[in-house]
Amino acid sequence: MLKTPIARGVALATLGATLAIPTMAQAAFIEDTKAGLELRNFYYNRDYRQDGASQSKQDEWAQGFLLRVESGYTEGTVGFGVDALGLLGVKLDSSPDRTGTGLLPAGDSGRAPDDYSQLGLTAKAKASKSILKVGTLQLKNPAIATSDSRLLPSAMRGAQLVSNEIDGLTLDLGYVDQINNRASTNYEDMGVNTAGKGITGTTLSDEFVYLGGTYKLTKDLSASYYYSNLEDLYKQHALNLVHVLPIAEGQSLKTDLRYSRSKDDGNTNVDNKAFGAMVTYSLSGHSFGLGYQKMSGDTGFAYVGGNIDPYLVNFVQIGDFAQTDEKSWQARYDFNFASVGIPGLTFMTRYITGDNFERAGVSEGKEWERDTDIGYTFQDGALKNLNVKLRNATFRSNGAGNDMDENRLIVSYTIPLM
Repeated sequence: MLKTPIARGVALATLGATLAIPTMAQAAFIEDTKAGLELRNFYYNRDYRQDGASQSKQDEWAQGFLLRVESGYTEGTVGFGVDALGLLGVKLDSSPDRTGTGLLPAGDSGRAPDDYSQLGLTAKAKASKSILKVGTLQLKNPAIATSDSRLLPSAMRGAQLVSNEIDGLTLDLGYVDQINNRASTNYEDMGVNTAGKGITGTTLSDEFVYLGGTYKLTKDLSASYYYSNLEDLYKQHALNLVHVLPIAEGQSLKTDLRYSRSKDDGNTNVDNKAFGAMVTYSLSGHSFGLGYQKMSGDTGFAYVGGNIDPYLVNFVQIGDFAQTDEKSWQARYDFNFASVGIPGLTFMTRYITGDNFERAGVSEGKEWERDTDIGYTFQDGALKNLNVKLRNATFRSNGAGNDMDENRLIVSYTIPLM
């Protein structure tokens, strides 16, 4: 039985929504309900290597509890349901001189609290093959993607409509007025990520809208287009083509092309064109990828600030390689050990290098990053489905940016409740 206050809160909220639905319509609502509790233990260490760094390192350890409840829908032409997201973070180790990891909030004193929690509720309605959600949203599309790379995920508040009425076509539109960043319990207005982008004149906005869709042209080729607008700050058009070419059994060649055009919307100087391409060859558990990304225009790539993942091929563990006029290349290798009889074990390594952008005090900015991930999911026994992942990254820059060495150790286990 769940004992935490956040778990009880989610359970009561979901029960209340259930009781509000007429008894005759509850069968599918209850039968199709899914619920799971994820236990996520996260250790994060980042060492700053450059001389004169204001903080020598970020180092924290915390335990997260993520309760997700997704109801079914009531019967009828229009079905109604409710989803709930309960989040609780508990401090295991922290200090005022080591905060800033994104695992735990830091108050005015700079000291992380012993715990923090939040509850998100989402009302939903389904008609035919269209679903409308209103409330707490976790979005993932070329226009906006909330991050889930720390102890607890970020979330947004608004409405989203996804429609699949036409075979092969997915339409997606949404409205957001607030963001709840990871390591936070407060909803806030939205801004633009300005780090190294040359973007000026920014303010905050309480309106982000997007409209787009993805169409499957053939079984191997899909195309998407998204328009988005962060009111008063920027407007953006994003195009994406993804093609998977089957070569032989166990072999394929995937091509991912991305282009976006961003312009100001009154209060900024945003002006950017971003092109990205990633080609990946897969063979019997091995994957070899080559990526290229190019920025042009007066500023770097524009996207919502806070804990949002930009839709860029060279957005990686630390950097996004999206500064003004920056060109960057990526080489990546993945291996799934299931192909050699060790299911559950995976490995990834990649190297990204960028140049051709301005840096204070140097004629040409250069930066590089090297990432390595090793993960294992236990397949049987008492630890079945327990996942352990070690993430290592090294980032170096020749200008004003920070030089960093980073390690993350994540242990997670999901308990199915319904």
